[in-house]
Amino acid sequence: MEIPQPPRTAPAVRRLGLGMAALGRPAYHTIGHGADFPEGRSPEQLRRHAHAVLDAAHDAGIRHFDAARSYGAGEAFLRAWADARGLGPGDLTVSSKWGYRYVGGWRVDAEKHEVKDHSLEALRRQHAESVEALGPLLSLYQIHSVTADGPVLGDGAVLDELTRLRDGGLRLGVTVSGPGQAEAAARALGIERGGRPLFTAVQGTWNLLERSCEAVLGEAHASGRLVIVKEPLANGRLGPRGDVGSDGPLARVAREAGTTPDALALAAALARPWADLVLLGAATVDQLRSNLRALELQPRAEDQERLAALVEPPARYWARRATLAWT
Repeated sequence: MEIPQPPRTAPAVRRLGLGMAALGRPAYHTIGHGADFPEGRSPEQLRRHAHAVLDAAHDAGIRHFDAARSYGAGEAFLRAWADARGLGPGDLTVSSKWGYRYVGGWRVDAEKHEVKDHSLEALRRQHAESVEALGPLLSLYQIHSVTADGPVLGDGAVLDELTRLRDGGLRLGVTVSGPGQAEAAARALGIERGGRPLFTAVQGTWNLLERSCEAVLGEAHASGRLVIVKEPLANGRLGPRGDVGSDGPLARVAREAGTTPDALALAAALARPWADLVLLGAATVDQLRSNLRALELQPRAEDQERLAALVEPPARYWARRATLAWT
């Protein structure tokens, strides 16, 4: 099944998607996340909460939703919401990922919340689980968080199984992570099976702090691949509660523009000509509405220059990300 590209002649909101990472499990490593669920975080409370955010996103025009096996009940929440609204594959684009499993036991204070596993057994098990959870909604299946030093892209058995899934009609993608994410993306995009690319979508981190993947994402877009930007707010660091969004150049430029730091940071991501889709990580309806203000902005060249001072070396950025608490 082919995923429709979000052409830039379509409504701008179609270039935004909603990720389920902060909605499908009780804890996540976004700054201030613990304050987003005053009603509680039991499975039923979180399901109702997630459905309210999904309703608001869909009502605003968002049609792409991104999940993963490690996002707790994210896939199940998404499928139940779509079924309740009578939405099917022609109405939504749903992507999911394999390679991490949720082990948090629905506890905020769990010692571990997810475990990485890029084995063939994990691929087969998690693909079956995603198909059971999402049914016909699943149209893009991605390897979750490939790193430059990880072995998965050289695992012939895994690549054989992915080729089988692709030849069966499932579109494949890869998400990349870590200070070597550009190298990981380039390696993945160079893999061909049966005379054609194995991966026709790539999801990489790009934000005002971490831009190391920009060149390879631009090349992927130019070659016709679907390019998805993840973590455009740097796990909340660029939002109003973050260490960058609450003070400094981003906060000052946002005030001058009469907007919020998160909207300005998202507008910067949307301004990348190669960014087909930018994923929001909103955990509340209010956050989503604030994020959507990005669609009203056209970042000025002089503001882009001022914000360029925020860029961090990749090693520093990813080391800081690793210290963010799950709340």
